[in-house]
Amino acid sequence: MKTSVNRRSFLKASLLSGGGLLLSFSVPASMLNRKSGSKAETVELNAYLKIHPDGKITIISPNPEGGQNVKTSMPMIVADELDAYWEDVTVEQAPLDTDSFTRQFIGGSQAIRRGWTSLREAGATARYMLMAAAARGWNVPVNELSTNSGKVLHTASNQSVTYGELASAAANIEIPEKIQLKKQNEFTLIGTSRRNVDGKKIVTGQPLFGIDVTAKGMLIAMIVHPPSFGLTLKSFDDAAAREMPGIKDVFPVNVMKEDYQRQHFDTCTFQEVIAVVGESTWEVMQAKKAIKAEWQPFESHSIRRQSFFGDEFTEDIPAGRENTSDHNATITSMASQKGTIVRSDGDPEYAFKNAAKVIERSYSAPFLAHNCMEPMNFFAHVTDDKAELKGPLQKPEFTERTLSERLKIPLEKIDIEMTRLGGGYGRRSYAHWLVEAAVISQRMKAPVKLIYSREDDMTSGIYRPAYHATYRAGLDENNNLIAFHVKAGGIPESPLYANRFPAGAVDNYLAETWSENSNITIGSFRAPRSNFIGGVEQSFLDEVAEAAGKDPIEFRLELLERAGRDPVGKDNDYDPQRYAGVLELVRDKSNWGRENHNYHRGVAAYYCHNSYVAHVLDLSVKDGKPQVEQVCTTVDCGIVINPDAATNLAEGAIVDGIGCAMFGRLTFTNGTPQQDNFDSYRMIRIGEAPKKIDVHFVLNDIDPTGMGEPPFPPVMGALANALYKSTGKRLYHQPYITELENKGT
Repeated sequence: MKTSVNRRSFLKASLLSGGGLLLSFSVPASMLNRKSGSKAETVELNAYLKIHPDGKITIISPNPEGGQNVKTSMPMIVADELDAYWEDVTVEQAPLDTDSFTRQFIGGSQAIRRGWTSLREAGATARYMLMAAAARGWNVPVNELSTNSGKVLHTASNQSVTYGELASAAANIEIPEKIQLKKQNEFTLIGTSRRNVDGKKIVTGQPLFGIDVTAKGMLIAMIVHPPSFGLTLKSFDDAAAREMPGIKDVFPVNVMKEDYQRQHFDTCTFQEVIAVVGESTWEVMQAKKAIKAEWQPFESHSIRRQSFFGDEFTEDIPAGRENTSDHNATITSMASQKGTIVRSDGDPEYAFKNAAKVIERSYSAPFLAHNCMEPMNFFAHVTDDKAELKGPLQKPEFTERTLSERLKIPLEKIDIEMTRLGGGYGRRSYAHWLVEAAVISQRMKAPVKLIYSREDDMTSGIYRPAYHATYRAGLDENNNLIAFHVKAGGIPESPLYANRFPAGAVDNYLAETWSENSNITIGSFRAPRSNFIGGVEQSFLDEVAEAAGKDPIEFRLELLERAGRDPVGKDNDYDPQRYAGVLELVRDKSNWGRENHNYHRGVAAYYCHNSYVAHVLDLSVKDGKPQVEQVCTTVDCGIVINPDAATNLAEGAIVDGIGCAMFGRLTFTNGTPQQDNFDSYRMIRIGEAPKKIDVHFVLNDIDPTGMGEPPFPPVMGALANALYKSTGKRLYHQPYITELENKGT
């Protein structure tokens, strides 16, 4: 392929001190044309490849690492095309560097997908330059040479030379205009399992996470925020806190200026908080309790924002202290009204009127908290002319812009070093606590580490929204699906994806959406929107299959066959053949139809983040309690870089999805979250996780797609379908444990 060398993207080589080759590259990963009509987005990924004189290789990974293993898998792609010996590779985490890197963030399961081509090109280009240097030294044609495990070989003369020995000479080789990438059957690292490069450090407790950061003279800061959404700071008495041991200062912090146009991820629940700064975490936590704050309701107001694609809009923030009971009443009211039609195929009204059988069901789910294992934290040292920050976040390049505006420090004077994330799931995309840390450090003129307690984190917003969906299906006298209607909405956003299956498979299809505003802040949550709609859609399809007297897998396959053979509409966002492929594979791998009769089975399949996943979940009932025995999972995510890592992602998503659907719930009384720690917010426990998870990948030569999020939504549907088989009662409202208890099951 042609190397991407132009004025916007470049490859260049230079010598390291003491010899060796430094290859830096900045090449477009892809151009994304979104079907929504948004502007095309140019995406570039950057990294640095260093070959040392001793043959050791350093690959600097640009994207944050939050447990998805990109810090291992992305360097594997470079190393494979380079033909490096993996044991000679060292991986380093890059700092934020917007001059060299773009899209230096994680989210949407896009890191590998977006970096695939450019990472390969970087490794292949370096490999060619090393071969060219060897060819020049041996005075032989490059095409007579080969590479293997960090060496260039000339078989005809039985000569070989290591990359380290060639590195200095390779730095003088001109960048090739075209480069040959490997064919899939030539991969030596890609497709093999490699251990997490940070694994040993994690299990031996070495400092990797933001919470581990220390610095000479560092102070500890914590914040006091309003106890309820809809309130703001009126006044506070800090006299007692100031007298407590170790306390350095107490003062109010305005997180973002009122006239600032916020970036896409500048979601900040409480604009004004109280900062407490001291010498130790314990002392600061005790001082927080001594502060007597008075809060007052805020008025409805608007915030100027800029979307991910640069479009400007106004966000309205309503006044008032909200209640879950009010949310439920709003949902009931909105669900009974006409929504906004976003897709209509055929004549749904006529089809439903003439259907022999109509099935209608409604589903709901509450707000959810992310609850990352590592609470929010960040280190900041801000002086008059620069800002140094270090900690865990998902979207550093977006947050940097906000930080520059808030501190009035140029971007080039801001240095953000990324630590490993102790969980993200979207929560660490909204790094207002980084801004808080920086503002506090600027005020204190000292290095500061800001730490959120678990209660701070769980009650300060950025939740998964509350959702609702009503489905209708019409069957003819032969039990064929002739009409399908979905109306979905939420507080404060809708979960609807109007162009996903079964859109395109039904002649008469209608999709409506609605939403109701709220001052409870929400944001990305693992597999945004899909995390609700994917599960309930699959639960409903099972019920329709039962009404039609059909096997649930065969029912789905019939619809997918129709979508592939004669699709309805033009905007269907899935590939019916790949969708059917994971269903067929899970049918075979799970021995569907030949199951253990001591178990109750549920199936579900879903497409999101460019990947396809199917689950068959088996559960038993012991002492009246359901226990997930095993889950058989099939995934089509294109070429799998690191099978063990991909399997781990599927396993984590499955356990997380079962826990959220079964137990997760966040409720509000007068704007106050009623769950603020794990004694009241129920998480899945070890004994409730599946005893066995089998993960199988569809083998193909399609470029890699998402893996961290796609297994998450459908497992909720598979769970609901298995619970129905075990109890004989359909479940429609999450968390399922509450509905089971209410039904006396």
